[in-house]
Amino acid sequence: MLNIMEVHETNQMIEQEKLDVRTITMGISLLDCADADVDVVADNIYRKITTYAKDLVATGEAIERDYGIPIVNKRITVTPISLVGASACKSSEDFVKLAHALDRAAKQVGVDLIGGYSALVSKSMTPAEEMLIRSLPQALSETDIVCSSVNVGSTKTGIDMNAVELLGHIIKDIAYNTRDNDSYGCVKFVAFCNAPDDNPFMAGGFHGVTEGDAVINVGVSGPGVVSRALDETKGRDFEFLCETIKRTAFKITRVGQLVAQEASRRLGIPFGIIDLSLAPTPAVGDSVGEVLEKIGLEQVGAPGTTAALAMLNDQVKKGGIMASSYVGGLSGAFIPVSEDKNMIDAAGAGCLTIEKLEAMTCVCSVGLDMIAIPGDTTAATISGIIADEAAIGMVNQKTTAVRIIPVYGKGVGDSAEFGGLMGYAPIMPVNQTSCEAFVTRGGRIPAPIHSFKN
Repeated sequence: MLNIMEVHETNQMIEQEKLDVRTITMGISLLDCADADVDVVADNIYRKITTYAKDLVATGEAIERDYGIPIVNKRITVTPISLVGASACKSSEDFVKLAHALDRAAKQVGVDLIGGYSALVSKSMTPAEEMLIRSLPQALSETDIVCSSVNVGSTKTGIDMNAVELLGHIIKDIAYNTRDNDSYGCVKFVAFCNAPDDNPFMAGGFHGVTEGDAVINVGVSGPGVVSRALDETKGRDFEFLCETIKRTAFKITRVGQLVAQEASRRLGIPFGIIDLSLAPTPAVGDSVGEVLEKIGLEQVGAPGTTAALAMLNDQVKKGGIMASSYVGGLSGAFIPVSEDKNMIDAAGAGCLTIEKLEAMTCVCSVGLDMIAIPGDTTAATISGIIADEAAIGMVNQKTTAVRIIPVYGKGVGDSAEFGGLMGYAPIMPVNQTSCEAFVTRGGRIPAPIHSFKN
């Protein structure tokens, strides 16, 4: 339980430092919704989601009122739909029917987003998985709150380059289909390596096949709290700096633990994990970039940025893991360009480049996230970017991801508006030197040798 001192500190963090719980996410298994008839599957999906999650939003709002803790989003994740629809779906259009069922169900229960229109193809694609991937341009343009992910590689299996090559074309098609809204459909899609089964954040959240029938996962936030705490570290050494970040992460995670336990108790669904990631917003003072700059950088992207991010990520985990019995998901520091005011400014000034962001992903929690690029970027170049990021995850035994938006009709010097938590982003230049002969070879990149530690 929180003591009175922690209550006072929590109130201060909420009122002055932009602390919030970013999401309560209910994971729901849809494996028992499978059938040979696609319409029956769609009905089963709608019925199960609307039954299990009918009280999710109301419960989240009640916890907000009772504890005074802002909960920004209520979300749902489901079993990867490529598995649920494998027997019933004979075409990509059949999978689109299931996307619409997810969208209707999520809107009925009032959540902000639903994730799990996904496929796990780290070694190769089944026909059903390929059909789902090919359905993405239509599915993501015709639905509003459905999010999708494709896991293209892992440390144990290598990288499925057939899927990587296909995704370059699919992302271009998603961008074109949602061209009237700054290619917003790409905001709802992410390509993963080593995707976790219990991620409560979007667009990459899905309910893994190792999970139970239903679970409550919570994602915390709090870069503003860390930033304010770092005001006390100016001129102090790294020992004092690390201790400050660690203590602050502990306090932030304690709030998430309280919310998770309350949501679990009230909904009668088991508590899964706390994802203790520092998740920024476009608001001033709620920025991971600002934290890095207070550590000592003139601007994000300067020499030393990767080292500062590595240290921040490690201290967040060391502090947060002591505050919760179960830490999972991604857990660390997010660096989404469009969702972080200081990252946006650094990218706009040319200080932060895609190449520097790629280096930073070696030590952060996710990867290349919410990056807007010219709409005429080739499909092969996008595939090459995905392959590079997947290789970082594969070799380093960590989760990496790519959520990239080729904004149709726009180029360097323009900006894209995504709205809400998704923010806005300057169009960043991309190295256009061709990698087509590489990404079109076919087959898969084998797993690194250390993956055979069995």
